[in-house]
Amino acid sequence: MIRLLLSLTFLASLSVNAFASEAPERSSLSFDQLLKSISSAYEAPPAPVVEERSSTAARTLENDPRLWISVAASTKEERTRLLEMGLSIEAISANSVSGIVHRDSLPAFQTKSVSVLASIPLAQFASSSLKDFPTQDAAYHNYQEMYGRLKALESANPDIASLFSIGRTTEGREIWTLRINSSAKGTKPSSKPGAVFQGAHHAREHLSVEVPLLFAVWLLENRDNAEVRKYIDTLDIYIQPMINPDGAEFDISTGKYQWWRKTRSPQASGNFGADLNRNYDSWWCQAGASNSPWADTYCGPSAFSEPESRAVRDFVKARPNLKTMISYHTYAELILYPWGGKYEDIPNQDDLRVFRTLAEGMARLTGYTAQKSSDLYAATGDSCDWAYAEAGIFAFTIELSPAGGGWGGGGTFYPGAGVIDKTVRDNVQAALYLLRNTSDPRRAI
Repeated sequence: MIRLLLSLTFLASLSVNAFASEAPERSSLSFDQLLKSISSAYEAPPAPVVEERSSTAARTLENDPRLWISVAASTKEERTRLLEMGLSIEAISANSVSGIVHRDSLPAFQTKSVSVLASIPLAQFASSSLKDFPTQDAAYHNYQEMYGRLKALESANPDIASLFSIGRTTEGREIWTLRINSSAKGTKPSSKPGAVFQGAHHAREHLSVEVPLLFAVWLLENRDNAEVRKYIDTLDIYIQPMINPDGAEFDISTGKYQWWRKTRSPQASGNFGADLNRNYDSWWCQAGASNSPWADTYCGPSAFSEPESRAVRDFVKARPNLKTMISYHTYAELILYPWGGKYEDIPNQDDLRVFRTLAEGMARLTGYTAQKSSDLYAATGDSCDWAYAEAGIFAFTIELSPAGGGWGGGGTFYPGAGVIDKTVRDNVQAALYLLRNTSDPRRAI
């Protein structure tokens, strides 16, 4: 993320700009070197300014109109209703949920039908929960660093890798896509079965950028491995690490996390952004989505109102060869499959068996739990629901580490660089498993 000093040695090993002639650039590091540098950063003694950083985080958010609340809820129906009321659910326990709500949504929560168990300003939660340490998170890739790494991969593998944009965001950023294909480059059509790996639909979920990005590093570094060579020769592979770059950049724009989830498009009454994973045309703005522009789960003024979701839509519709997709999110350690917007199972029982089989296969490799998405709660406008309904793609949402928890519990969007190594390695294996089944997913059963 933001280039902040941990030590001169750490900076020399990680910075995009070399501070000494012998210091390698991050873009030249191998997969294992990258993860080693990340681990070294995490293990380095923290600078002795924890209180200062916490108070700065509080000052950054002191005028933020959002709160972190815990609300009694024990069923998926109750959780769905809370989403519609404007609560962005971030942690689930047996009898309650916790998450972020805008103060303008509070009147709906001040009723006898809703039991608010605890509530504090988001600034206080952010500073007291010790989840705001950008200095130690410098190993993460910001937008420019992500682009630099993708460009370096293209330059090092010009015969099989090509980089192109699928569209521009509200603020004019390109949505970069790295394509790995031995016989087609850029936007040239291909008849090979296609697989897509996406990150950062939600801005604050920075770990979801690292997994697909470093999977691309791993694939190209291991291109001469017999299994990997087979995938490169027979499949059409797309890596899209940052679907929502405007939001991701805004989240780190002050040097302290903004806890930002949405895009940055101007909305009514001076609000900004829509929840991209509520903006696809899959039962748009029905169950589990809010129509309040200030809410984190705001569905947008219309389906595909956001240039980012339109870019994904147009990308998918232009490629009938796509067979599988993963959209990475954080956090909960789950492998989710459709439907997300309906409690019912998908009607095609053969496809349902494929979804379950593939989800369980990836769960075994990651240690995550496989389940239907709406078993948590219903959330309409979901990208994976749309991809399956529109194009028949076997699309999965993977909620990465850490696992969730209750009030102030075990989960966080900002878990530090220490989770990257294991999370990436586990999910490389899961992504390979999906590639293994991409040519004909139905053979999995």
